[in-house]
Amino acid sequence: MNLDTQRLILREIKWSDLDQVHKLHSYKEVDEFNTLGIPANRSETRNVMRPVIKDQKKKKRKLYSWAIIEISSRKFIGLAGLTLTADRFNMGEMYYKLEPQSWGKGYATEAARSIVKFGFETLHLHRVEAGVATENVKSIRILEKLGMTCEGTRRKILPIRGVWKDNFHYAIVEDEPREY
Repeated sequence: MNLDTQRLILREIKWSDLDQVHKLHSYKEVDEFNTLGIPANRSETRNVMRPVIKDQKKKKRKLYSWAIIEISSRKFIGLAGLTLTADRFNMGEMYYKLEPQSWGKGYATEAARSIVKFGFETLHLHRVEAGVATENVKSIRILEKLGMTCEGTRRKILPIRGVWKDNFHYAIVEDEPREY
């Protein structure tokens, strides 16, 4: 299940992505707002990837994780994903993370936009959500560009390097206007 944009290909992760995924999770800058923490080794990264790759074989999927590939260079530049909730709620929570050298180029917005579109047009979700640390100003701007609304603050919910951080909860529902 690939998602194509003007400058990116989002293709489902595979085991051959292990080294790139491990490298991405090992950047201090990427870890700043990440609850996973920097993996101690590739085995830890493999354990994070395992449920997503296993889910790819299921008829009723709950987990999607895409390698973000820059079309012009054919290089891996990040990850994005969508986790579906129980059927009756018909929603998904998305995430994205890019290698620091790819920041500030609009790639995260482009990837996130394609995931929201996939959620509504292909999976027929009712809503797409995203959580963001209240200090993560860059990611907040991305979610707002997507037309998502901040629905509130979840206090001290994110365990980041031993400190509980607040989280803004953003969402967009299927009948809200979108320009994409």
